[in-house]
Amino acid sequence: MTTLLVKDIRHLVTMDAARREISDGALFIRDGVIEAVGALAEMPEAAASADDTINLPNHIVMPGLVNTHHHMFQSLTRVVAQNELLFGWLRALYPLWRGLDGDAIHVSAKLAMAELMLSGCTTSSDHLYLYPNGAQLDDEIRAAIEIGMRFHAARGAMSVGETDGGLPPDDLVENEEAILRDTRRVIETYHDAKRGAMIRIVVAPCSPFTVSQNLMRESAALARSYKVRLHTHLAETADDVAYSLEKFGLLPGDYARSLDWVGQDVWHAHCVCLNEREISLFGRTGTGVCHCPSSNLRLASGIAPIRRMLDFRVPVGLGVDGSASNDSGHLLGEARMAMLLQRAMGDPLGMTAREALELATLGGAAVLGRDDIGALAPGMMADFIAFRVDTLAFAGAGNDLVAALVLCAPQTVDYSVINGRVTVRYGVLQTTELRPLIERHNTISRRLIRGEHV
Repeated sequence: MTTLLVKDIRHLVTMDAARREISDGALFIRDGVIEAVGALAEMPEAAASADDTINLPNHIVMPGLVNTHHHMFQSLTRVVAQNELLFGWLRALYPLWRGLDGDAIHVSAKLAMAELMLSGCTTSSDHLYLYPNGAQLDDEIRAAIEIGMRFHAARGAMSVGETDGGLPPDDLVENEEAILRDTRRVIETYHDAKRGAMIRIVVAPCSPFTVSQNLMRESAALARSYKVRLHTHLAETADDVAYSLEKFGLLPGDYARSLDWVGQDVWHAHCVCLNEREISLFGRTGTGVCHCPSSNLRLASGIAPIRRMLDFRVPVGLGVDGSASNDSGHLLGEARMAMLLQRAMGDPLGMTAREALELATLGGAAVLGRDDIGALAPGMMADFIAFRVDTLAFAGAGNDLVAALVLCAPQTVDYSVINGRVTVRYGVLQTTELRPLIERHNTISRRLIRGEHV
Protein backbone atom coordinates (compact mmCIF):
# COMPACT_ATOMS: atom_id res chain seq x y z
CA MET A 1 0.00 0.00 0.00
CA THR A 2 1.18 3.54 -0.79
CA THR A 3 0.13 6.71 1.00
CA LEU A 4 0.36 10.41 0.17
CA LEU A 5 -0.19 13.42 2.43
CA VAL A 6 -0.82 16.82 0.86
CA LYS A 7 -0.74 19.52 3.53
CA ASP A 8 -0.55 23.25 4.27
CA ILE A 9 -2.75 23.89 1.24
CA ARG A 10 -3.46 27.61 1.09
CA HIS A 11 -6.97 27.07 -0.34
CA LEU A 12 -8.60 23.69 -0.96
CA VAL A 13 -11.67 23.54 -3.23
CA THR A 14 -13.45 20.25 -2.62
CA MET A 15 -16.52 20.40 -4.93
CA ASP A 16 -18.08 17.99 -2.40
CA ALA A 17 -21.81 17.92 -1.65
CA ALA A 18 -21.46 20.96 0.62
CA ARG A 19 -19.08 22.72 -1.84
CA ARG A 20 -16.60 23.22 1.00
CA GLU A 21 -13.59 25.47 0.51
CA ILE A 22 -10.92 24.99 3.20
CA SER A 23 -8.07 27.31 4.09
CA ASP A 24 -4.86 25.61 5.26
CA GLY A 25 -6.32 22.28 4.17
CA ALA A 26 -4.94 18.78 3.72
CA LEU A 27 -5.63 15.56 1.82
CA PHE A 28 -4.65 12.04 2.80
CA ILE A 29 -4.58 9.39 0.07
CA ARG A 30 -4.12 5.65 0.25
CA ASP A 31 -3.64 3.51 -2.85
CA GLY A 32 -5.04 6.17 -5.16
CA VAL A 33 -8.19 6.81 -3.10
CA ILE A 34 -8.87 9.84 -0.90
CA GLU A 35 -9.17 8.77 2.72
CA ALA A 36 -9.46 12.14 4.47
CA VAL A 37 -10.10 15.79 3.56
CA GLY A 38 -9.89 18.76 5.95
CA ALA A 39 -7.46 20.36 8.34
CA LEU A 40 -4.18 18.61 9.10
CA ALA A 41 -5.31 18.02 12.71
CA GLU A 42 -8.22 15.97 11.33
CA MET A 43 -6.01 13.59 9.35
CA PRO A 44 -5.79 9.93 10.47
CA GLU A 45 -2.78 8.83 12.50
CA ALA A 46 -1.31 7.08 9.48
CA ALA A 47 -0.84 10.44 7.74
CA ALA A 48 2.11 11.22 10.00
CA SER A 49 4.12 8.45 8.33
CA ALA A 50 2.91 8.83 4.74
CA ASP A 51 5.18 7.47 2.02
CA ASP A 52 5.21 10.86 0.28
CA THR A 53 4.36 14.36 1.53
CA ILE A 54 3.68 17.44 -0.57
CA ASN A 55 3.54 20.92 1.00
CA LEU A 56 1.48 23.49 -0.92
CA PRO A 57 1.37 26.74 1.10
CA ASN A 58 1.30 28.89 -2.04
CA HIS A 59 -1.28 26.89 -3.96
CA ILE A 60 -4.95 26.50 -4.66
CA VAL A 61 -5.94 22.83 -4.97
CA MET A 62 -9.07 21.51 -6.66
CA PRO A 63 -10.40 18.36 -8.32
CA GLY A 64 -8.85 17.47 -11.66
CA LEU A 65 -10.71 18.85 -14.68
CA VAL A 66 -12.71 16.53 -16.94
CA ASN A 67 -12.65 16.93 -20.75
CA THR A 68 -15.73 15.39 -22.37
CA HIS A 69 -15.04 15.92 -26.10
CA HIS A 70 -11.86 15.96 -28.16
CA HIS A 71 -10.36 14.81 -31.46
CA MET A 72 -6.74 14.39 -30.46
CA PHE A 73 -5.43 13.53 -33.92
CA GLN A 74 -6.34 17.06 -35.00
CA SER A 75 -3.41 18.44 -33.03
CA LEU A 76 -1.41 17.49 -36.15
CA THR A 77 -3.31 19.93 -38.40
CA ARG A 78 -3.73 23.13 -36.41
CA VAL A 79 -4.39 26.54 -38.02
CA VAL A 80 -5.62 25.03 -41.29
CA ALA A 81 -8.79 26.35 -42.99
CA GLN A 82 -8.74 29.35 -40.70
CA ASN A 83 -11.78 31.17 -42.12
CA GLU A 84 -14.28 28.38 -42.84
CA LEU A 85 -17.57 27.25 -41.36
CA LEU A 86 -17.80 23.65 -40.13
CA PHE A 87 -18.62 21.92 -43.42
CA GLY A 88 -16.03 23.86 -45.43
CA TRP A 89 -13.47 23.31 -42.68
CA LEU A 90 -14.07 19.56 -42.77
CA ARG A 91 -13.84 19.40 -46.58
CA ALA A 92 -10.49 21.21 -46.40
CA LEU A 93 -9.09 18.84 -43.77
CA TYR A 94 -10.37 15.43 -44.87
CA PRO A 95 -7.68 15.17 -47.63
CA LEU A 96 -4.92 15.82 -45.06
CA TRP A 97 -6.31 13.26 -42.63
CA ARG A 98 -6.05 10.54 -45.30
CA GLY A 99 -2.37 10.36 -44.34
CA LEU A 100 -2.99 9.34 -40.73
CA ASP A 101 -1.70 5.98 -39.52
CA GLY A 102 -1.31 4.22 -36.19
CA ASP A 103 1.88 6.08 -35.30
CA ALA A 104 0.25 9.43 -36.04
CA ILE A 105 -2.74 8.55 -33.85
CA HIS A 106 -0.49 7.43 -30.99
CA VAL A 107 1.85 10.44 -31.10
CA SER A 108 -0.90 13.03 -31.54
CA ALA A 109 -2.94 11.53 -28.70
CA LYS A 110 0.03 11.54 -26.37
CA LEU A 111 0.84 15.16 -27.19
CA ALA A 112 -2.80 16.23 -26.79
CA MET A 113 -2.95 14.47 -23.42
CA ALA A 114 0.23 16.21 -22.28
CA GLU A 115 -1.28 19.58 -23.20
CA LEU A 116 -4.50 18.73 -21.36
CA MET A 117 -2.70 17.50 -18.25
CA LEU A 118 -0.62 20.67 -17.98
CA SER A 119 -3.84 22.72 -18.17
CA GLY A 120 -5.37 20.80 -15.25
CA CYS A 121 -7.20 17.97 -16.99
CA THR A 122 -6.94 14.56 -15.32
CA THR A 123 -9.70 12.69 -17.20
CA SER A 124 -10.43 12.99 -20.90
CA SER A 125 -12.64 11.45 -23.51
CA ASP A 126 -11.52 11.33 -27.13
CA HIS A 127 -13.71 10.81 -30.20
CA LEU A 128 -11.65 9.02 -32.86
CA TYR A 129 -13.69 8.52 -36.04
CA LEU A 130 -10.98 8.07 -38.71
CA TYR A 131 -9.03 4.82 -39.20
CA PRO A 132 -6.95 5.05 -42.39
CA ASN A 133 -3.78 3.07 -43.03
CA GLY A 134 -4.30 0.52 -40.27
CA ALA A 135 -4.95 3.04 -37.47
CA GLN A 136 -6.88 1.69 -34.48
CA LEU A 137 -8.42 2.98 -31.27
CA ASP A 138 -5.77 0.90 -29.52
CA ASP A 139 -3.13 3.43 -30.64
CA GLU A 140 -4.48 6.20 -28.42
CA ILE A 141 -5.39 3.86 -25.56
CA ARG A 142 -1.70 2.93 -25.48
CA ALA A 143 -0.83 6.64 -25.29
CA ALA A 144 -3.16 7.14 -22.30
CA ILE A 145 -1.62 4.20 -20.45
CA GLU A 146 1.90 5.50 -21.11
CA ILE A 147 1.21 9.06 -19.98
CA GLY A 148 -0.99 8.11 -17.02
CA MET A 149 -4.24 9.86 -17.92
CA ARG A 150 -7.72 8.60 -16.99
CA PHE A 151 -9.26 8.00 -20.40
CA HIS A 152 -12.63 7.36 -22.07
CA ALA A 153 -11.85 6.19 -25.60
CA ALA A 154 -14.78 6.73 -27.97
CA ARG A 155 -14.84 4.34 -30.92
CA GLY A 156 -16.11 6.76 -33.53
CA ALA A 157 -17.07 5.91 -37.08
CA MET A 158 -18.09 7.34 -40.45
CA SER A 159 -20.06 5.13 -42.85
CA VAL A 160 -21.83 7.49 -45.30
CA GLY A 161 -19.56 9.03 -47.91
CA GLU A 162 -20.15 11.65 -50.59
CA THR A 163 -21.62 9.16 -53.04
CA ASP A 164 -24.39 8.34 -50.59
CA GLY A 165 -25.10 11.94 -49.60
CA GLY A 166 -22.69 12.25 -46.67
CA LEU A 167 -19.94 14.79 -46.17
CA PRO A 168 -16.70 12.73 -46.00
CA PRO A 169 -14.88 11.32 -49.04
CA ASP A 170 -15.84 7.74 -49.85
CA ASP A 171 -12.35 6.43 -49.10
CA LEU A 172 -12.53 7.63 -45.47
CA VAL A 173 -15.71 5.79 -44.50
CA GLU A 174 -15.98 2.23 -43.15
CA ASN A 175 -18.29 -0.70 -43.69
CA GLU A 176 -20.94 -0.72 -40.97
CA GLU A 177 -20.55 -4.38 -40.08
CA ALA A 178 -16.81 -3.86 -39.70
CA ILE A 179 -17.48 -0.83 -37.48
CA LEU A 180 -19.76 -2.79 -35.16
CA ARG A 181 -17.37 -5.75 -35.10
CA ASP A 182 -14.40 -3.59 -34.12
CA THR A 183 -16.48 -1.73 -31.54
CA ARG A 184 -17.31 -5.03 -29.86
CA ARG A 185 -13.62 -5.94 -29.95
CA VAL A 186 -12.41 -2.78 -28.20
CA ILE A 187 -15.15 -2.99 -25.56
CA GLU A 188 -14.30 -6.59 -24.77
CA THR A 189 -10.56 -5.88 -24.76
CA TYR A 190 -10.34 -2.61 -22.84
CA HIS A 191 -13.55 -1.49 -21.11
CA ASP A 192 -13.28 -1.44 -17.33
CA ALA A 193 -16.59 -0.90 -15.53
CA LYS A 194 -15.09 -0.97 -12.05
CA ARG A 195 -14.97 2.07 -9.77
CA GLY A 196 -11.74 3.98 -10.34
CA ALA A 197 -11.28 2.61 -13.87
CA MET A 198 -8.50 4.22 -15.86
CA ILE A 199 -9.81 3.08 -19.28
CA ARG A 200 -13.40 2.96 -20.50
CA ILE A 201 -14.84 2.59 -23.99
CA VAL A 202 -17.63 4.67 -25.54
CA VAL A 203 -19.70 3.86 -28.66
CA ALA A 204 -19.60 6.97 -30.86
CA PRO A 205 -20.83 7.15 -34.49
CA CYS A 206 -19.55 10.50 -35.70
CA SER A 207 -22.51 12.68 -36.71
CA PRO A 208 -25.85 12.77 -38.57
CA PHE A 209 -24.05 13.76 -41.79
CA THR A 210 -21.48 10.94 -41.70
CA VAL A 211 -23.39 7.81 -40.58
CA SER A 212 -26.66 6.09 -41.39
CA GLN A 213 -29.74 5.86 -39.22
CA ASN A 214 -29.21 2.11 -39.17
CA LEU A 215 -25.72 2.48 -37.69
CA MET A 216 -27.07 4.87 -35.05
CA ARG A 217 -29.72 2.35 -34.01
CA GLU A 218 -27.35 -0.61 -34.06
CA SER A 219 -24.75 1.31 -32.11
CA ALA A 220 -27.27 2.23 -29.42
CA ALA A 221 -28.35 -1.39 -29.10
CA LEU A 222 -24.74 -2.59 -28.96
CA ALA A 223 -23.75 -0.04 -26.32
CA ARG A 224 -26.66 -0.93 -24.10
CA SER A 225 -25.98 -4.64 -24.41
CA TYR A 226 -22.50 -3.96 -22.97
CA LYS A 227 -23.68 -1.20 -20.57
CA VAL A 228 -21.30 1.40 -22.05
CA ARG A 229 -22.06 5.01 -22.94
CA LEU A 230 -23.03 6.63 -26.24
CA HIS A 231 -21.63 9.80 -27.77
CA THR A 232 -21.97 11.77 -31.02
CA HIS A 233 -22.07 15.30 -32.47
CA LEU A 234 -25.45 17.04 -32.60
CA ALA A 235 -26.88 20.41 -33.66
CA GLU A 236 -23.47 22.00 -33.98
CA THR A 237 -24.35 24.56 -36.67
CA ALA A 238 -27.25 25.94 -38.70
CA ASP A 239 -26.01 23.81 -41.63
CA ASP A 240 -26.13 20.75 -39.37
CA VAL A 241 -29.78 21.49 -38.55
CA ALA A 242 -30.60 22.09 -42.23
CA TYR A 243 -29.04 18.74 -43.17
CA SER A 244 -31.12 16.97 -40.51
CA LEU A 245 -34.33 18.58 -41.74
CA GLU A 246 -33.55 17.84 -45.39
CA LYS A 247 -32.39 14.22 -44.94
CA PHE A 248 -34.57 13.06 -42.05
CA GLY A 249 -37.37 15.61 -41.79
CA LEU A 250 -36.51 16.12 -38.12
CA LEU A 251 -34.82 18.66 -35.91
CA PRO A 252 -31.64 17.24 -34.31
CA GLY A 253 -33.21 16.60 -30.89
CA ASP A 254 -36.14 14.80 -32.47
CA TYR A 255 -33.75 12.85 -34.69
CA ALA A 256 -31.82 11.72 -31.60
CA ARG A 257 -35.03 10.66 -29.86
CA SER A 258 -36.25 8.74 -32.93
CA LEU A 259 -33.07 6.62 -32.82
CA ASP A 260 -33.14 6.04 -29.03
CA TRP A 261 -30.20 8.40 -28.58
CA VAL A 262 -31.53 10.10 -25.48
CA GLY A 263 -31.11 8.97 -21.88
CA GLN A 264 -28.70 9.02 -18.97
CA ASP A 265 -26.17 6.91 -20.91
CA VAL A 266 -25.92 9.41 -23.81
CA TRP A 267 -24.11 12.70 -24.28
CA HIS A 268 -23.93 14.90 -27.36
CA ALA A 269 -21.19 17.35 -28.34
CA HIS A 270 -21.98 21.01 -29.08
CA CYS A 271 -25.81 21.34 -29.21
CA VAL A 272 -25.43 24.99 -30.21
CA CYS A 273 -28.71 24.96 -32.15
CA LEU A 274 -31.12 23.12 -29.85
CA ASN A 275 -34.42 24.90 -29.24
CA GLU A 276 -36.13 25.09 -25.87
CA ARG A 277 -38.34 22.06 -26.56
CA GLU A 278 -35.27 19.96 -27.39
CA ILE A 279 -33.47 21.26 -24.32
CA SER A 280 -36.46 20.28 -22.20
CA LEU A 281 -36.33 16.77 -23.73
CA PHE A 282 -32.68 16.43 -22.75
CA GLY A 283 -33.43 17.65 -19.25
CA ARG A 284 -36.30 15.19 -18.75
CA THR A 285 -34.29 12.25 -20.03
CA GLY A 286 -30.95 13.11 -18.40
CA THR A 287 -29.24 13.34 -21.80
CA GLY A 288 -25.86 15.03 -21.46
CA VAL A 289 -24.22 17.82 -23.45
CA CYS A 290 -20.56 18.72 -23.93
CA HIS A 291 -20.06 22.45 -24.41
CA CYS A 292 -17.08 23.35 -26.63
CA PRO A 293 -17.02 27.16 -26.50
CA SER A 294 -13.74 27.99 -28.27
CA SER A 295 -14.35 25.61 -31.17
CA ASN A 296 -17.86 26.98 -31.66
CA LEU A 297 -16.41 30.50 -31.82
CA ARG A 298 -13.53 29.57 -34.13
CA LEU A 299 -15.94 28.00 -36.66
CA ALA A 300 -18.56 30.76 -36.23
CA SER A 301 -21.07 28.13 -35.12
CA GLY A 302 -22.73 30.28 -32.46
CA ILE A 303 -23.13 30.25 -28.69
CA ALA A 304 -24.71 27.20 -27.10
CA PRO A 305 -27.59 28.08 -24.72
CA ILE A 306 -25.87 26.60 -21.67
CA ARG A 307 -27.71 28.75 -19.14
CA ARG A 308 -31.05 27.41 -20.42
CA MET A 309 -29.68 23.87 -20.35
CA LEU A 310 -28.63 24.22 -16.73
CA ASP A 311 -32.01 25.72 -15.87
CA PHE A 312 -33.64 22.63 -17.41
CA ARG A 313 -31.26 20.35 -15.46
CA VAL A 314 -29.42 19.07 -18.51
CA PRO A 315 -26.09 17.46 -17.49
CA VAL A 316 -23.40 19.69 -19.03
CA GLY A 317 -19.64 19.21 -19.20
CA LEU A 318 -16.88 21.01 -21.07
CA GLY A 319 -14.71 19.98 -23.99
CA VAL A 320 -11.75 21.49 -25.80
CA ASP A 321 -12.92 19.78 -29.02
CA GLY A 322 -10.53 19.06 -31.84
CA SER A 323 -7.18 20.81 -31.77
CA ALA A 324 -7.75 21.88 -35.38
CA SER A 325 -11.00 23.72 -34.62
CA ASN A 326 -9.82 25.12 -31.29
CA ASP A 327 -6.06 25.06 -31.96
CA SER A 328 -5.55 24.66 -28.22
CA GLY A 329 -6.13 22.06 -25.54
CA HIS A 330 -6.36 24.22 -22.41
CA LEU A 331 -9.36 23.03 -20.42
CA LEU A 332 -9.15 25.77 -17.78
CA GLY A 333 -9.26 28.21 -20.69
CA GLU A 334 -12.49 26.56 -21.86
CA ALA A 335 -14.04 27.09 -18.41
CA ARG A 336 -13.20 30.79 -18.69
CA MET A 337 -14.61 30.99 -22.21
CA ALA A 338 -17.80 29.19 -21.19
CA MET A 339 -18.39 31.73 -18.45
CA LEU A 340 -17.72 34.72 -20.68
CA LEU A 341 -19.97 33.48 -23.49
CA GLN A 342 -22.98 33.08 -21.24
CA ARG A 343 -22.37 36.61 -19.94
CA ALA A 344 -22.12 37.84 -23.53
CA MET A 345 -25.84 37.09 -23.84
CA GLY A 346 -26.40 40.20 -21.71
CA ASP A 347 -26.59 38.77 -18.20
CA PRO A 348 -23.62 39.17 -15.83
CA LEU A 349 -25.05 36.24 -13.88
CA GLY A 350 -25.32 34.10 -17.01
CA MET A 351 -22.55 32.01 -15.47
CA THR A 352 -20.43 32.57 -12.38
CA ALA A 353 -16.78 31.60 -12.03
CA ARG A 354 -17.64 28.80 -9.62
CA GLU A 355 -20.35 27.48 -11.96
CA ALA A 356 -17.77 27.34 -14.76
CA LEU A 357 -15.40 25.32 -12.55
CA GLU A 358 -18.27 23.04 -11.58
CA LEU A 359 -18.97 22.31 -15.27
CA ALA A 360 -15.28 21.45 -15.68
CA THR A 361 -15.29 19.01 -12.76
CA LEU A 362 -18.59 17.61 -11.47
CA GLY A 363 -20.37 18.40 -14.74
CA GLY A 364 -17.85 16.48 -16.80
CA ALA A 365 -17.89 13.56 -14.37
CA ALA A 366 -21.68 13.35 -14.61
CA VAL A 367 -21.62 13.49 -18.42
CA LEU A 368 -19.15 10.59 -18.47
CA GLY A 369 -21.27 8.65 -15.98
CA ARG A 370 -18.72 8.72 -13.16
CA ASP A 371 -19.37 9.16 -9.47
CA ASP A 372 -15.74 8.57 -8.43
CA ILE A 373 -14.13 11.74 -9.82
CA GLY A 374 -14.93 15.46 -9.96
CA ALA A 375 -14.83 16.11 -6.20
CA LEU A 376 -12.37 15.73 -3.34
CA ALA A 377 -14.05 13.67 -0.63
CA PRO A 378 -13.40 10.38 1.19
CA GLY A 379 -13.87 7.45 -1.17
CA MET A 380 -13.25 9.49 -4.33
CA MET A 381 -10.31 8.81 -6.60
CA ALA A 382 -7.23 10.93 -5.91
CA ASP A 383 -7.35 13.12 -9.03
CA PHE A 384 -6.46 16.69 -8.12
CA ILE A 385 -4.51 19.68 -9.38
CA ALA A 386 -2.62 22.56 -7.79
CA PHE A 387 -1.96 26.05 -9.17
CA ARG A 388 0.58 28.46 -7.70
CA VAL A 389 -1.07 31.68 -6.57
CA ASP A 390 2.10 33.69 -5.80
CA THR A 391 2.47 34.47 -9.51
CA LEU A 392 1.96 37.42 -11.81
CA ALA A 393 -1.46 36.25 -13.00
CA PHE A 394 -2.86 36.09 -9.44
CA ALA A 395 -1.36 39.37 -8.23
CA GLY A 396 -4.16 41.44 -6.66
CA ALA A 397 -6.64 38.53 -6.75
CA GLY A 398 -6.10 37.18 -3.23
CA ASN A 399 -9.58 38.17 -2.10
CA ASP A 400 -11.09 35.28 -4.13
CA LEU A 401 -8.55 32.82 -5.47
CA VAL A 402 -11.22 30.42 -6.72
CA ALA A 403 -12.80 33.03 -8.98
CA ALA A 404 -9.31 34.11 -10.03
CA LEU A 405 -8.76 30.71 -11.64
CA VAL A 406 -11.42 31.62 -14.19
CA LEU A 407 -11.45 35.42 -14.26
CA CYS A 408 -7.67 35.84 -14.55
CA ALA A 409 -5.46 34.51 -17.34
CA PRO A 410 -5.64 30.69 -17.63
CA GLN A 411 -2.62 29.09 -15.97
CA THR A 412 -0.85 25.76 -16.17
CA VAL A 413 -0.66 23.47 -13.15
CA ASP A 414 2.24 23.26 -10.73
CA TYR A 415 1.11 19.81 -9.59
CA SER A 416 -1.22 17.19 -11.01
CA VAL A 417 -2.05 13.91 -9.32
CA ILE A 418 -4.01 11.21 -11.15
CA ASN A 419 -5.11 8.06 -9.36
CA GLY A 420 -2.75 8.99 -6.53
CA ARG A 421 0.26 9.27 -8.85
CA VAL A 422 2.11 12.56 -9.28
CA THR A 423 2.05 13.21 -13.02
CA VAL A 424 3.12 16.89 -12.93
CA ARG A 425 5.57 18.22 -10.35
CA TYR A 426 6.79 21.83 -10.26
CA GLY A 427 5.07 22.37 -13.60
CA VAL A 428 7.00 19.57 -15.31
CA LEU A 429 5.28 16.52 -16.77
CA GLN A 430 6.72 13.45 -15.06
CA THR A 431 5.41 10.69 -17.32
CA THR A 432 6.90 11.55 -20.71
CA GLU A 433 9.70 13.58 -22.27
CA LEU A 434 8.05 16.52 -24.03
CA ARG A 435 10.86 17.64 -26.36
CA PRO A 436 11.22 14.41 -28.39
CA LEU A 437 7.42 14.01 -28.38
CA ILE A 438 6.97 17.50 -29.85
CA GLU A 439 9.70 16.87 -32.45
CA ARG A 440 8.13 13.58 -33.57
CA HIS A 441 4.68 15.20 -33.64
CA ASN A 442 5.93 18.07 -35.82
CA THR A 443 7.61 15.65 -38.22
CA ILE A 444 4.31 13.81 -38.73
CA SER A 445 2.43 17.12 -39.01
CA ARG A 446 4.72 18.34 -41.80
CA ARG A 447 4.14 15.10 -43.70
CA LEU A 448 0.37 15.45 -43.42
CA ILE A 449 0.31 19.13 -44.43
CA ARG A 450 2.41 18.30 -47.51
CA GLY A 451 -0.13 15.63 -48.41
CA GLU A 452 2.35 12.76 -48.11
CA HIS A 453 0.58 9.50 -47.31
CA VAL A 454 2.11 6.43 -45.73
